[in-house]
Amino acid sequence: MVSSLPEQMYVIEISRPGGPEVLQTATRPLPKINTGEVLIKVAASGINRPDCLQRAGVYPPPANHSDLPGLEVSGEVVECSQNVTQWKPGDRVCALAPGGGYAQYCAVPAGHCLPIPRGWTLLEAASLPETMFTVWINVFERGRLLPGETLLVQGGSSGIGTTAIQTAHALGHRVFATAGNEKKCSICTSLGAERAINYHQEDFAEVVNELTSGKGVDVILDIVAGDYVRRELKCLAIDGRISIIGLLGGSKAEINFNDILQRRAIITGSALRPRSIEFKDSVAVALRNKVWPLLETKKIQPVIYKVYPFAKAAEAHALMESGMHHGKIVLKMHEN
Repeated sequence: MVSSLPEQMYVIEISRPGGPEVLQTATRPLPKINTGEVLIKVAASGINRPDCLQRAGVYPPPANHSDLPGLEVSGEVVECSQNVTQWKPGDRVCALAPGGGYAQYCAVPAGHCLPIPRGWTLLEAASLPETMFTVWINVFERGRLLPGETLLVQGGSSGIGTTAIQTAHALGHRVFATAGNEKKCSICTSLGAERAINYHQEDFAEVVNELTSGKGVDVILDIVAGDYVRRELKCLAIDGRISIIGLLGGSKAEINFNDILQRRAIITGSALRPRSIEFKDSVAVALRNKVWPLLETKKIQPVIYKVYPFAKAAEAHALMESGMHHGKIVLKMHEN
């Protein structure tokens, strides 16, 4: 390890399963990097719902990975394992982490790092990796959104939602979204949604069918699941795909399989964290080639609702779970 690095670092750890109050500050030794990894001095870390699930005790980290929460970071590379050639100390990167992002230093596979987009700050870039990887996998790979096709984003004002709307819009697709109030609907349309549907006041399936002249949408990005799936099948186009990434509405639903047969529908889903290093490496390459140019030309903008100091991670989690925010919540590291 480079001699100038400290032996200890400041972290936010989960003292026990529970609510936001169980997040506590602590000190730990710096992580040791393994073959193929880099060590990042963290400037900022994005907050994601899986962090809250891990804190509650229902989403444990993969074996042999840090038990600290935090799935995306930005900062400066300070150490590389001997076989890493694409990065060097001093490079500014953002990265998808298997965990451990709520800390001053975080070890990540080198292939999961991406350069800070030109014109973006480190703080803004911390909001990118987890959402960008998730959207690319589930909308463009598993969902196979093709040129000329349409997308419905459930929860359009969320971090995932704002990223999906902007990315699909920037790539030339018609995008519709749902949100829980008029302010959030307005945010969705400002980011490129042709129409945002207040799900408290309107039936999204009816509105989508009207907007598409009865054809329905080709791909639905679903963070809700539960009873939404039955309703989504009512506004899904022939050969349409539903890509489930969250279970806010529950893990079970009663659906009519005739709707699947008649539409030749595909219902798929995925969780990012358990995927292999090699798979995530391939997604990072796709993002760098196809999405990073859109970030650097500002066709996709950062949407950050609030920034908290690391010591107030509990407040950030409480805000995340309240649903009062839109876009991303970010933790900013301070120097001790």
